[in-house]
Amino acid sequence: MLSLQEFDKETLYSIIQTGIAIKRNPENYAKACEGKGLLMLFQKTSTRTYLSFQSGIHRMGGYAAAMDWDSSNFSISPIRYEARYASRNCDAMMARLKKHADLLELAEYSAVPVINGCCDKYHPCQALADLMTIYEVAGSFEGVTVTYVGVHNNVANSLIAGCITLGVRLLLVTPIVNEASWDEALMDKAYRSGHVETVSDLADAVRRTDFLYTDTWVDMEFFRNPDYEQEKLRRMERMMPFQVNSANLGGYRPYLMHDMPIHPGYEIEEELVESERSIIYEQAENRMHVQKSLLLHLFGAKIHDKHGNIK
Repeated sequence: MLSLQEFDKETLYSIIQTGIAIKRNPENYAKACEGKGLLMLFQKTSTRTYLSFQSGIHRMGGYAAAMDWDSSNFSISPIRYEARYASRNCDAMMARLKKHADLLELAEYSAVPVINGCCDKYHPCQALADLMTIYEVAGSFEGVTVTYVGVHNNVANSLIAGCITLGVRLLLVTPIVNEASWDEALMDKAYRSGHVETVSDLADAVRRTDFLYTDTWVDMEFFRNPDYEQEKLRRMERMMPFQVNSANLGGYRPYLMHDMPIHPGYEIEEELVESERSIIYEQAENRMHVQKSLLLHLFGAKIHDKHGNIK
């Protein structure tokens, strides 16, 4: 799973439904991955991806081995050689890398399934948790409208891919685009689907939305980088009118989402992070549950269909 475009509607529903079932009755899955090993490769910093995958597979009876990309031989040897060897020692690999091209090469030469744990172009694990959270709260995807407000980035791309597949209405308020994240083919597909719309006016989007989702304006590896300071200031100035705050909500009360890490006072007003309409922590928790489901799917285990029945 490299972008979230790999799954059809039935499969994506199934992974989400199984994630909900696991969350409700985790004891039923305590041995579902017994003897299975997950290699976790990290080239980027991580909190949620690290904890959710490690905790998830451990709670299903499997084990995880974490490896720092830059401290390993992946950093000094062609990826194809290391991938062929590493995949002989595990049942799946999760890689959190800087470049999508490196993930593609890793997947091409791996003998086991490869999961994109975040790269410059996509963040499919996050989108799975987002969609599971929306389904939990709304009880359905029918008639649901989600607004993503922020920089058009990797998070936006995988959310777009998931919404297209499931038929969820998605409004994009994205005054800035991360050049490395732009996917022309995905956006063509998005607009042709009729489910995705670009909106310039945040107030218009807020009036029409059930879930309001924001993300950092500056990627985590650059947020405290002094060499990025000028670009950071430019982004802050451009994006501040699009901050998720009480004034911009204008009295409307959508559910509030954020994929974390949060920079309060920038993309979201601090008092809204833990407000009664915030589902940010549920969204973050669901990373583990839906990734458990994803692992079961990739391992070929029996999972739930869109009606909640085991298949």
